[in-house]
Amino acid sequence: MPRRDPAAFAEFVAARSAALHRTAYLMVGERQLAQDLLQEAFTKTYVKWPTLRDPAKAEAYTRKVITTTAISWYRRKSWQERPSDTIPEASHGGHADELTQREWVWSALQDLPPRQRAAIVLRYYEDLTEAQTAAALGCAVGTVKSQVHAGLATLRTTLDSRGGHLDLLPADLTVVNR
Repeated sequence: MPRRDPAAFAEFVAARSAALHRTAYLMVGERQLAQDLLQEAFTKTYVKWPTLRDPAKAEAYTRKVITTTAISWYRRKSWQERPSDTIPEASHGGHADELTQREWVWSALQDLPPRQRAAIVLRYYEDLTEAQTAAALGCAVGTVKSQVHAGLATLRTTLDSRGGHLDLLPADLTVVNR
């Protein structure tokens, strides 16, 4: 049986924690929950560490764990019923308008089903290819395409109904850094 190398794992965690935390945060939308998700993903990665064929691909493995764990959490709990603030009226204040639109995108992203949100986060926030996204989600490339398509269609509809007029999605798919 291969041996565990705690030093190599600690080096991996130190180097990639910030990026993986960002992914987890975008998946679940709450800082504390993202930290819990990342901790669970690191635990699962550490258990699997001795059997990883290529430790250089540990980040991809951990990202897949983050994605599948977040989706399973959503299936077990009803997180869709979270309280939200009232969406502010549209303004014409330049920077304030941009912030309002970012908040609308953020809110709309949080309302997507978990797999659609995961596909959009991996494709557009993490800038993964369709093949890399499919590997992280554990599905076919065609599934990624359909999840992204459905998610973007929902985002456009939601944002148009709020007066966001963000016709340039996914290019404008940005959120306020929380």
